[in-house]
Amino acid sequence: MKKVCMADGKKRTLLRAMACGFVLAMVASMLPFAVSSEELPRHIVRLHVIANSDSQRDQAVKLKVRDAVLREAEQWVGDAETMEEANSILCVHLETLEKAANKALRENGFSESAAVRVTDQYFPTRDYEAFSLPAGKYRTLLVTIGEGKGKNWWCVVFPALCLPAAEERPEDALSLLPENQRELVKNPEKYRIKFKAVELYEELKKWLEL
Repeated sequence: MKKVCMADGKKRTLLRAMACGFVLAMVASMLPFAVSSEELPRHIVRLHVIANSDSQRDQAVKLKVRDAVLREAEQWVGDAETMEEANSILCVHLETLEKAANKALRENGFSESAAVRVTDQYFPTRDYEAFSLPAGKYRTLLVTIGEGKGKNWWCVVFPALCLPAAEERPEDALSLLPENQRELVKNPEKYRIKFKAVELYEELKKWLEL
């Protein structure tokens, strides 16, 4: 049995090495793009709202909570110019953001509470109406409603790409990003294959950590 386990372990190590080599070769072939994608999370704060459950009622109030948190966040991070500044401001105002989320729940007849914190989370490649973001680990304003077992909603707190004004003129919010990263976010159709390669690379890093 011990020999079998050792053989299985060597096989897994070999497979990981081969997979790592293959994906790294793909990423190396498009190094400038990969570097921009790796740097992008340093300039963005994501928003992640997780519903209590997948019931129609819980999913509907999730959007009410989202709107309340975005409105509250806009008051504090609207003038922020860097991710570090936005992150610090959000951390200082977590209590008021949580109060805004819970107020939305109470106004809609819910007894569940929301918990709000800032953390780092992995996100797959995500397409929005006016922009896309490659896979990676991003600083995240995480809002968990009740048991947090429902479908979630993602967007961006900084730059303020999820606010109504940004939906009308997303280029204004995107101007806060470095030019090379702004280009790949605004024109994802030009980089679709590269986005997928970066996602494979990020998934591989997660796998290697197991």
